[in-house]
Amino acid sequence: MTRTTAAPTVIHRRYVAFSDAHYAGNLVDGAFGLKLFGDVGTNLAIETDGHEGLFAGYSSVEFLAPIRGGDIVEAQATLVKKGNRSRTIDFELRVTCRAADDSGRSRVLDEPIIAVRARGTGVLPKDVEVAS
Repeated sequence: MTRTTAAPTVIHRRYVAFSDAHYAGNLVDGAFGLKLFGDVGTNLAIETDGHEGLFAGYSSVEFLAPIRGGDIVEAQATLVKKGNRSRTIDFELRVTCRAADDSGRSRVLDEPIIAVRARGTGVLPKDVEVAS
């Protein structure tokens, strides 16, 4: 887990397979980013609470830029609020490398492109002992 001075943070990096693209322009659907948020959020929950927890829902989701087959992305989850059993988590999906053409030739971006932002709530089940 990568920890910042502000809050616990986890980052996963992933190659976006061309087989994940389903739309014109080699675009990947928005659910792709939300799946990655589920993975990185689960990782954060395990590292902060010792349990996968349950995801209750998103309070906001913003699709800001396209994700394409051949891209390299990083999904980040940051714990922003910890209640008795609830956890508020901010998510961000950034494109760090972009496929330049149909041949799969990619380039590293000077500045990552923020593709998706979200805020969600995870909860620990009642039968789970809360770590201190």
